[in-house]
Amino acid sequence: MKIIKTLFDSVKCIELPRFDDERGSFIKLYHDRLFAEYGLSVCFKESYFSISDKNVIRGMHFQVPPADHEKLVCVTFGAVKDVILDIRKDSPTYGQAMDIVLSAENHLALYIPRGFAHGFMGLKDHTIMNYLVTALHSPEHDQTIRWDSFSYDWQNESPIMSKRDQDAQLLNDFKSPF
Repeated sequence: MKIIKTLFDSVKCIELPRFDDERGSFIKLYHDRLFAEYGLSVCFKESYFSISDKNVIRGMHFQVPPADHEKLVCVTFGAVKDVILDIRKDSPTYGQAMDIVLSAENHLALYIPRGFAHGFMGLKDHTIMNYLVTALHSPEHDQTIRWDSFSYDWQNESPIMSKRDQDAQLLNDFKSPF
């Protein structure tokens, strides 16, 4: 497991170890001791996955306290452009976004701490995005920042989106609890 620096010190890109043989490949997503050594959460509470087609944009999602959480995300089929937005009010990088391509081929994962909103755009049809989170989903604490309300060019003029994501609050209207 190799940790790769990102624009945000606390967001970690993880190169997942891959083992190949005549049967195929085996990729380890999570290792308790190694995560602890890197100071990453080792207490995941829920896991789920989404299936998205090319040009689908999901995000920018997060949960506010007391149900805020860290996320570990990776793609097991297809590819996404994964986008992270800093929403920590006292951060020098507040309102800035970074992106990275996650794919089944590059076997990268992202560790996203509290205080960041997360979203992605499908680059291939039938892309499977996997999530591990450190708190259970809490609808009353679940929030969204509108995808086009901060300085980031998605390079997508007509994304496929949910009504919830289309109607999300603007970053300028968001009062950060982080």
